[in-house]
Amino acid sequence: MSEMNPSMEDFAALLDESFAAQSIQEGTVVEGIVTGIEKDMAIIDAGLKVEGRVALKEFSLPGQPSTLKVGDTVEVYLERVENAMGEAVLSRDKARREESWIKLEKKFEAEEKVEGQIFNQVKGGFTVDLDGATAFLPRSQVDIRPVRDVTPLMNTPQPFQILKMDRRRGNIVVSRRAILEETRAEQRSEIVQNLEEGQIVEGVVKNITDYGAFVDLGGIDGLLHVTDMAWRRVNHPTEILQIGETVKVQIIRVNQETHRISLGMKQLESDPWDSIGAKYPNDTKVNGRITNITDYGAFVELEPGIEGLIHVSEMSWTKKNVHPGKIVATSQEVEVIVLEVDPGKRRISLGLKQNLSNPWDTFADQYPAGTVVEGEVKNKTEFGLFIGLDGDVDGMVHLSDLDWSRSGEEAIEDFNKGDMVKAVVLDVDVDKERISLGIKQLDGADNAGADTGEIRRNAIVTTEVMKVTDGGLETRIVDTDIEAFIRRGDLSRDRDEQRPERFSVGQKIDARVTQYDRKTRKANLSVKALEIAEEKEAVAQFGSSDSGASLGDILGAALKDRDGSDS
Repeated sequence: MSEMNPSMEDFAALLDESFAAQSIQEGTVVEGIVTGIEKDMAIIDAGLKVEGRVALKEFSLPGQPSTLKVGDTVEVYLERVENAMGEAVLSRDKARREESWIKLEKKFEAEEKVEGQIFNQVKGGFTVDLDGATAFLPRSQVDIRPVRDVTPLMNTPQPFQILKMDRRRGNIVVSRRAILEETRAEQRSEIVQNLEEGQIVEGVVKNITDYGAFVDLGGIDGLLHVTDMAWRRVNHPTEILQIGETVKVQIIRVNQETHRISLGMKQLESDPWDSIGAKYPNDTKVNGRITNITDYGAFVELEPGIEGLIHVSEMSWTKKNVHPGKIVATSQEVEVIVLEVDPGKRRISLGLKQNLSNPWDTFADQYPAGTVVEGEVKNKTEFGLFIGLDGDVDGMVHLSDLDWSRSGEEAIEDFNKGDMVKAVVLDVDVDKERISLGIKQLDGADNAGADTGEIRRNAIVTTEVMKVTDGGLETRIVDTDIEAFIRRGDLSRDRDEQRPERFSVGQKIDARVTQYDRKTRKANLSVKALEIAEEKEAVAQFGSSDSGASLGDILGAALKDRDGSDS
């Protein structure tokens, strides 16, 4: 093989060198020297065979003139070594962007701030120039609070925090708000460290809510709760404060970790509860204003900062199950009695009904036991009847006091709600607020019903045998048309004497009434019950078996005494 011609070797070397330069340098940032400026273009020699042209505006910030001059060394991005026009294709913007990306990635990894300028508004936010790299600033990340006009922030160098970077897509997202929040947090921390509990400071009311007000203490907000605004009851903070007002407050609590600050205004004034015990002794009559009504009572303001409670049980003598709002109204002036004061618990118990006469006392004076009263049947219960009486009080007729001869369950069916009835006052218990009434007592406590042809239960009657049966005796009570029956087991206390055939028609027998039905005018009698009662009475009058006398002696003496009294 013959040796290569020298001219061919030189050409091949130059060609290799050209390809090497092209493969190494295209797509990279290279240094060049400005060799000339023609109109709005800069001519740059980047050490290649040919020169390239770059627009002057690429060497200056938006809206500012270029200061580039011949002889300056600049960095440019080499896109192509030579184009169709025989020039190198260079770009200062791409070079700056490439440099910026490298710097920004390092700062993003180190979580450092970067500097940039907002230069345009786009959908959803703004574009920011980060020294050649374009970033997106979402509208929500411009400031801590929504900003209506961003014009003052445009084209002004300021710090940003990089939130996200994607080099493959060329996306950068930044935040100005994060910088402001960090600065604010530093300021808050410094302010909080200088605050002490008990310190008195001035602030401006920034916001008002239902539960309190937020006060700006010069870079940090404190909460003035509605209960700490005044010693008196405050229904809403707007009663005392308005937005923009300057107020003097005391630091109650400071949380160094959460930076929460609790404030108070009432703490700057003396506590009215300190001398409350001496000012309002028990049984004192005072005037006040109803400030609040609840299910369990009403609050009364006695003076600014001092409230007492009228419990629902102390509002009325007679209205027991009525809501307090139906007895008193908000803002109403009332006269009350101090029942109890507890300065430690900051409580005052008040009474409203104590200013009125006790209707139970009044009733007891006007209607002593034995008096006949009249009233309306208010209610029927399993215990008896409730009757409305004078003084707006109720009395109760127990089932056992409805009728002498019938059971209470039967007798109560004769009465209906709304009926007007008469009754006898049996007892008035003022302390327990109870009035006991009786309806059967209208006939007399010891009346056997002779005038009405009726009998009462437990009455002793004489009855005539009308018929003898295996089950007992059919009789008629003497001097009445009331039919009665004596069961076989009630004929005698002695089991051997419980034989109906011992008796004959027309025979008269003494017995005790055990049951009487007024409607049917029929009664049940018992000789056995009469014998037992007489025995008890005899024992009570003439002694007991312990005295040495036999039961027969006792009964004999009793019968002799009875016969003697009858003779």
